[in-house]
Amino acid sequence: MTTTGSGPAIEVTGLTKSFGEHAVLAGIDLNVPTGTVFALLGPNGAGKTTVVRILTTLLRPDGGAVRVGGHDPVSEAAAVRALIGVTGQFAAVDEVLTGAENLRLMGRLLHLGSRETGRRTAGLLEQFELTEAANRRAGSYSGGMRRRLDLALSLMGEPRIVFLDEPTTGLDPRSRHELWRVIRGLVADGVTILLTTQYLEEADQLADRIAVLDNGRIVAEGTAEQLKRLVPGGHIRLSFADEQGLAAAARAVPQAEVDAEQLVLHVPSDGSVGDIRKLLDHFEDHAVAIGELAIHTPDLDDVFFALTGAPTKGAVK
Repeated sequence: MTTTGSGPAIEVTGLTKSFGEHAVLAGIDLNVPTGTVFALLGPNGAGKTTVVRILTTLLRPDGGAVRVGGHDPVSEAAAVRALIGVTGQFAAVDEVLTGAENLRLMGRLLHLGSRETGRRTAGLLEQFELTEAANRRAGSYSGGMRRRLDLALSLMGEPRIVFLDEPTTGLDPRSRHELWRVIRGLVADGVTILLTTQYLEEADQLADRIAVLDNGRIVAEGTAEQLKRLVPGGHIRLSFADEQGLAAAARAVPQAEVDAEQLVLHVPSDGSVGDIRKLLDHFEDHAVAIGELAIHTPDLDDVFFALTGAPTKGAVK
């Protein structure tokens, strides 16, 4: 698959959209580098689906500048559609047809020609590990197989940019991990992916960058590790062999929290290498011997709750 070059695959500046008097998007900016996974998180009503619909030419924005693969989704909709693939929350496969027939039908809709359609069908069936099930009706597929077939259908046109709108919703953990493997493979081939997901772990595992959307605005953006450092609660957990060692460490770091029963000291920290090195040097200066060291930083659940106030633990929409 080809890529969109060295420039950004998706550029959004000051994007606005209202429905009646309700402002769904209140001026958002996004920049998605080519060949990366960009995750868009947000609670229900935050505007995620509206962003995807605008970027995929299905909805006209009220204001702002948008480029997908260098093209304007409004004035150059056909050019954008030629570049993209879209997979929605629910698998859009024909369950009466076999897996291979679904793909061949898509090839005909794309006017690829019989030879090219056959080539791409065989390649996608192999890529998504559906070759053995190619001649079975899609209605007999498991949920994970249907989602893989759905994603394969969106790739029939060899898109350079793929939009995945909550692609693993309703899948069991094994099927979800299988789809993650496929997504990583696409990125390795240079495909750019914009992902919306209700699973925070999914964003943590897949995304190069994450944007948190709330009330129509981007309230935070960065790598997963950068976002985790935005909220308090990170600390270094230090274990000691005896009470004397714990007491000496507590004297050296007065701001630390002491757990005398477990012989543990919790030192506030962002978990960075520099912070750890500074702490270890400090203990060495005070002749404090450490038994074990562990780093605890907030996870994306903590970040999401802190930024949006959404009462969630593990999943958002």
